[in-house]
Amino acid sequence: MRVKSTMTGIVKRALDITAGLVILVAGFPLLLLASLAVALSMGRPIFFTQKRIGWHGKEFLLYKFRTMAGGVDASGMPLPDAQRLTRVGLWLRRTSLDELPQALNLLGGAMSLVGPRPLLVRYLPRYTVEQMRRHEVRPGITGWAQVMGRNSISWEEKFQYDVWYVENQSLLLDAEIVIRTIGRVLFPTGVAADGHVTMPEFMGSESHE
Repeated sequence: MRVKSTMTGIVKRALDITAGLVILVAGFPLLLLASLAVALSMGRPIFFTQKRIGWHGKEFLLYKFRTMAGGVDASGMPLPDAQRLTRVGLWLRRTSLDELPQALNLLGGAMSLVGPRPLLVRYLPRYTVEQMRRHEVRPGITGWAQVMGRNSISWEEKFQYDVWYVENQSLLLDAEIVIRTIGRVLFPTGVAADGHVTMPEFMGSESHE
């Protein structure tokens, strides 16, 4: 069983490297288009970088295309996301083009093509023991929770799907998720939760102890 798991991990890592190279090479025209769109609408920087929690709970630097403009209120605090999200940014999110720079995370080994989405560092102490299991695998560009509802489902549902993936992961399941993701990209749904441009902040589950 352990040998099978090891072989699956080796194959999955090889597929991740291949996917990263394909995104950077075959997807170069889209990367260039997105870069120009961000530069012309928001200026520099083109990329958004942020520390996230990954495999075994370790921090890594996530790369995405920038989708929000700068802006602060009278007290110097950042304006709400809804006010900073630009038209170009919304387009990038709806088409998932903002995720393309994560090919660099694939090549570096911090992420996998399929796995639980990496979340903010400040969420780490808010997870239950069960929810922490989402870090038993590399985080992914897409995942089971994304194809099952993305941002239209609750945090608790997201984490349930994440843990289910950890317990049932396989190359066949990954292939199914990738195919479903293509459908989600072509026909975007669940991009935002009700009343939010993405998701409200995760403040912890009621069962958290």
